[in-house]
Amino acid sequence: MRILIANEALSGHGGVETYLAALISALQHAGHDVGVLHQNTAKVEHEPHAIASHDTWRVGVEDVGLDEAIRRVRSFAPDVCFSHNMRSLEIESQLLAGWPVVKMMHGHFGTCISGHKMLAFPSPVACTRDFGTGCFTHYWTRRCGQANPVRVMRAYEWSKSQRGLLPEYHSLVVASRYMRDQYLRTGVTHAHVHAIPLFAPRVAEPAEHNGHRSIDVIFVGRLTNLKGPDVVIDAVARAMPRVGRPMNVVFAGDGPERDYVREYATTRGVNARFTGWITAAERDTLLSDSTMLAVPSRWPEPFGLVGLEAAARGTPAVAFNTGGIRDWLTDDENGRLVAPSDDKGFADAIADIATKPALHARLSAGAREAASRFTVEAYLRALVPVLTSAAGRSVEAS
Repeated sequence: MRILIANEALSGHGGVETYLAALISALQHAGHDVGVLHQNTAKVEHEPHAIASHDTWRVGVEDVGLDEAIRRVRSFAPDVCFSHNMRSLEIESQLLAGWPVVKMMHGHFGTCISGHKMLAFPSPVACTRDFGTGCFTHYWTRRCGQANPVRVMRAYEWSKSQRGLLPEYHSLVVASRYMRDQYLRTGVTHAHVHAIPLFAPRVAEPAEHNGHRSIDVIFVGRLTNLKGPDVVIDAVARAMPRVGRPMNVVFAGDGPERDYVREYATTRGVNARFTGWITAAERDTLLSDSTMLAVPSRWPEPFGLVGLEAAARGTPAVAFNTGGIRDWLTDDENGRLVAPSDDKGFADAIADIATKPALHARLSAGAREAASRFTVEAYLRALVPVLTSAAGRSVEAS
């Protein structure tokens, strides 16, 4: 099958790029002919997490213009387009006009003005409202996102347009049951949306630590209020009296909250190291050398791929029970699942894992076992029939 992968970015630091790089490689290894349409310019291809190798067919809209890019896609002649993050709905509409499109929703696109699906005031809580004009009655008072009225209206119109495209896609793919429920609420039929959990990376040999890892807690991702990096600082500060020693925290990532979190760590007496954005290999080394991963997201995570990346290396997670996280994290089996916004519970979970070697060993083994269930082979077994159906071909029994 000839598959066109469409994504806004050709490379980047996020989970979407990590996922796409592994997916494209797996599809090619399985014998499919894969091409890539991206919006941004190809000069970023040398950054970490390039989604496709140099010998993969590709075209960039910013490089050649939309009309020429679509002409080249016609020459590539895909059987189906598998579209991902694409801010330009003009590009999306051109693809829908020419080919059957399966859409992967990595976020709350078309279901929320800000895309955060979170009410920030008086305290952070997941939003359960259905998208529509009624959202405006809450947007400013509940601090859902940017306060600039012009930007809010632009975001609303974009979300409305994206929502309007939902019936045009052959199918929707999401990574969790939570996200599937979100799109079912838009009126999409059960047969139209597929929840296919993401997959863990392959790890050749588990690292041997002899019971010791030099990093107590690691946070991986963008340093924003949505992701809750300050929760990690607060939780570690609360946990240290129980642990009875200073704890080492690493923040692997960057973002607008970096300076605030650094200052907060100093204020709370937490030893925190900020690496900035790092390569995939550097990230994997840090995950392997960490006692636990913190996923303190305040917003409803669509899935939380970093949890599986850590689990594959025997690193259990402590996470708020938001969005799709429960699809890969089972409390007391491969980590600790804490009630949303329960900062004390988050701190208690960190202290328990840090002070109980037997508990950490059990959760570490559970993390590896969980990661072993989320394989790329299982992912392709679920995804390829969806793509094949869109392409109008019969699916051979596996």
